[in-house]
Parts: sequence; structure tokens; C-alpha cells
Amino acid sequence: MKLAFWGILMSAALGLICALIRYWKIPVLQRIIGMYIELARNTPLMIQLFFLYYGLPRLGLLLEGSTCAIVGLTFLGGAYMAEAYRGGLVAVSRSQIEIGLSIGLRPFQVLRYVVFPQALAVALPALTATSIFLIKETSVFSIVALKDLMYVAKDLLREGHSTESNLLLIVSYLAIILPVSLIFGYLERKVRFAGFGN
Repeated sequence: MKLAFWGILMSAALGLICALIRYWKIPVLQRIIGMYIELARNTPLMIQLFFLYYGLPRLGLLLEGSTCAIVGLTFLGGAYMAEAYRGGLVAVSRSQIEIGLSIGLRPFQVLRYVVFPQALAVALPALTATSIFLIKETSVFSIVALKDLMYVAKDLLREGHSTESNLLLIVSYLAIILPVSLIFGYLERKVRFAGFGN
């Protein structure tokens, strides 16, 4: 849970930075971000973790398993969240931005008070789905020598406890993911009620 929390939090921050770079169309950075998003979304987390944990030491950079897990989740999640944020940003009509500028708001104030609240409301369902996806992706953390739920379940399976191990996995992931889903669902309803999603 701790690794998933930090991975999701850092993914959200990285995704927002990448989305803003693409939204503002910063020439060179925009292209780099585009390549990063394609790379991250088209390679499995397991391969990314394998590279971080086993590949980087060959280049002289040794990372702990937990660090690899957070970096891997951030790398993968940041790409998905960047696309979610970008979808929200482009959904805000140009006329609202022009109105904000016409009443004397600075560009940053327009982004903060006009564009971002509406963009977040549009992006929230995709951000929710990505967060849940990242929690489920923690099931491959055993590749970096972390004793995650799958690791424990495999130990039980080797001892002949197949029913117990399967039940453990289902109940454990449900206990973790269901509250997250309910919290995000509540936030989506609050945002919709506030009128930002309209």
C-alpha cells in the first residue's frame, strides 16, 4: 500500500507536468514527452522493473527493490495520467480562456482558476481508473525481490494451499481497491455536483 501510494502520488505529479508541457506546446520538450508516453504505455511494468533492478546495476546505478518499484510505477503511471490530464485540458473551450484573459486574469490565473478545475473534473474518471490499474500492477513487485501479495500467495501455493492462496489474493486486493474506488467515486460525484464536469 505504501509503495502504491507513493507511486500514484508521483505519477499524478509527473503526469500533470507532462500534460502541461504538451498543452503549452513547448517545442523540444513536447517531443521528448511524446516519446516517453509511447515508451511507457507500450512496455509492461515487469520489463521496466526488470531493467531498473537488473539492468541499471550494470551501468553502475544500484537501486533498492522498493525504490525500483516506486520509480517503475511512476514511469508507467505518469504516462497514463499525462494523457488523462491532457484530455481534460483540451476539453476546456478556448472561449472560457479568452473570457478569463479579458477580465484581467493573468495566464497562470486562468490556468489555475478557470482551466484546471474543469480539466480535473473531466480527467477524474481516467485518473481513478489509472490509480486502480497501478494498485493492481503491484502484483509484479516480486520481480524486484519484494514480498508482495503474489509472492505470499505463491508460497502458499507451493505448500499445497491453492484454495487459501486464491482466496487470499481476491480478498486482499478487494480490501485494498474497493475503498479507493469508493473514495474516487465520491470525489467524482462531488465535482459533478459542483458543476465542474458540465
